[in-house]
Amino acid sequence: MASVVLSEAEKLYIVHGVQEDLRVDGRGCEDYRCAEVETDVVSNTSGSARVKLGETDILVGIKAEMGTPKLEKPDEGYLEFFVDCSSNSPELEGRGGEELGTDIANTLYRVFSCENSVDLKSLCINPKEHCWVLYVDVLLLECGGNIFDAISIAVKAALFNTRIPKVRVLEDEEGTKEIELSDDPYDCIRLNVDEVPCIVTLSKIGYRHVVDATLQEEACSLASLLISVTSKGAITSMKKVGKGSLDPESIFEMMETGQRVGKSLHIALQKILDEEESLGTSRPKVGFLG
Repeated sequence: MASVVLSEAEKLYIVHGVQEDLRVDGRGCEDYRCAEVETDVVSNTSGSARVKLGETDILVGIKAEMGTPKLEKPDEGYLEFFVDCSSNSPELEGRGGEELGTDIANTLYRVFSCENSVDLKSLCINPKEHCWVLYVDVLLLECGGNIFDAISIAVKAALFNTRIPKVRVLEDEEGTKEIELSDDPYDCIRLNVDEVPCIVTLSKIGYRHVVDATLQEEACSLASLLISVTSKGAITSMKKVGKGSLDPESIFEMMETGQRVGKSLHIALQKILDEEESLGTSRPKVGFLG
């Protein structure tokens, strides 16, 4: 992961500020940076979104393709994640970027392993034979800290924007099945994203923890807790990262903060998505090259 080099004096300044609930950029310990969310930014996808969280810039594209259901779940579709860390940071070139991409993809698989996160049964076309497979491609354009949270926000926004064509299964007299795809672009299936979790990363700095850490703050943190939270505040998964340790009391405090912050994050995100949806085709598009 991209990092910055700080002097001991700079680290001390950041750590002491956090203990007083005052961060370098003026935020409190539970405040996010200003986030920009835009959907439908890539034309040749089923759904897409771009999220800028501070200096972190994420682009997500989702492509719906027909596939065969998995043997253990014959009446469901499924999601596949691919993460490309093409950041400008030299640390993310080559193997370093591949390892980070694999780690992020594995984290997303774990977050979406919860049964209720996405209605996978709605992606089934014909049990045991055909289903929709959603290929979720994540592109890390720029790394400015807290990439897991930004990616989870972008994935939820892209899933909200995803439109899957409606299909009909026709069967002739001989029992041969054919799939008929609707020609109407507005005749499509929309995914319910109410239960899709967002990741809240809490970084332990000194005796306190902060959300949405910058690269400088990440350099001062020895341990972080990644918590996936639903819009109702339910925790679906947790993951500890970093070389340092976390005592049980800190973990419980971080879980409570994660639930509280996560619910607020979902409300703010859904408000933005609903507002953008209400504008329809009249809204001005910036696009990921804007």
